Amino acid sequence: MHSSRELRSSAFEVRVGRAPATLADVLEGFEAADRVGVVARRPCAVVGCSALLLAAITAFYDVQRARSANFFVYPDYFVFHVGGRLGRHNRLDIWPPHKEVVVADEPEELLRAVNDRGITRLLVEDGAPGDRDGFARETLASARSRVRTAIAYSATGRARDADVAVASNEVAETYVDGVLAQSEEAPLGDRERLAAGRGDLREDGRPVETYRRIGLDEALGLLAPRPGRRLVAV
Repeated sequence: MHSSRELRSSAFEVRVGRAPATLADVLEGFEAADRVGVVARRPCAVVGCSALLLAAITAFYDVQRARSANFFVYPDYFVFHVGGRLGRHNRLDIWPPHKEVVVADEPEELLRAVNDRGITRLLVEDGAPGDRDGFARETLASARSRVRTAIAYSATGRARDADVAVASNEVAETYVDGVLAQSEEAPLGDRERLAAGRGDLREDGRPVETYRRIGLDEALGLLAPRPGRRLVAV
């Protein structure tokens, strides 16, 4: 809950297209009961959506602050590590540790894990969507009944064809540094490349990440991306 003490919603600036916006413009109908799930396929990829994730976490804590001056609760936000542990995200207030879910690299199992945790807002790593026909009918029905928003992000912090941007601040960026420093299961070279790339995200001195709003069908395809084609922003 360190972010509840150190961050406020004023720390984040949201744009949709080129226009100023709010978190509710990106996560329409956002509420404290929402359950956010981030799917990661590469080491420490989640740092690429840290600004949006922390903006949502801070909005959750805003609701708690409005209810009571004294509270102790974490949002039900999850990271789904595909194929093996890809980092440690407690610095992004993904806590307790059971909210870091390791799932086999098998689309049906991955979507079942998302469903089992009642995810309503789904963030997926960008790439080339694969086959969406391999999911069980009941698994698809469960996801379609609940997931309200799907967003593509990039580990680099810049999604292709982005239509959403979120600027954060230096406090939030120290959390990214913490994730990269403590994620010893991720190759050091990958962590160093991500750390070096954070400097390229700065606009007017602030780190700015970009994302693309997508439909659930595209998100499902990105749960089963075509191998060998990693799409990155240019």
